[in-house]
Amino acid sequence: MDLQNCPQCGEIYVASKFRDVCEKCWRKEEAAYDTVAKYMRKRENRAATMLQVVEATGVSEQLILKFIKNGKLQIAQFPNLGYPCDKCGKVIRIGRLCESCANELRTDLKHLEREEEFKQKLSSHKATYFTRNE
Repeated sequence: MDLQNCPQCGEIYVASKFRDVCEKCWRKEEAAYDTVAKYMRKRENRAATMLQVVEATGVSEQLILKFIKNGKLQIAQFPNLGYPCDKCGKVIRIGRLCESCANELRTDLKHLEREEEFKQKLSSHKATYFTRNE
């Protein structure tokens, strides 16, 4: 058993891969999820932005993002909802990085691979030294 303090209220709880808060806070999160889900199920609210959802439900943006990242709230049905890129914070809808950060990472990896290939070529060549007899 892994005992931890709840990050929200400080109460001690048994941590698991399914819960990252204590029972009391988990129940509050579930009630908040029900509120958000009920709001988003209405046809007129499906195009709501994050700010509109926060204002209408009273649920924090951080908690709504947690619902999205955990897969509880599927954003495929909600065109104006997204979550921040892990690197730059730009709002995205799929993956963990926006396209520009992903491209930057790919470029950096290609550059690193070329450097490694160059280092291997240098280490595989044996240097030969000649002397001149006069």
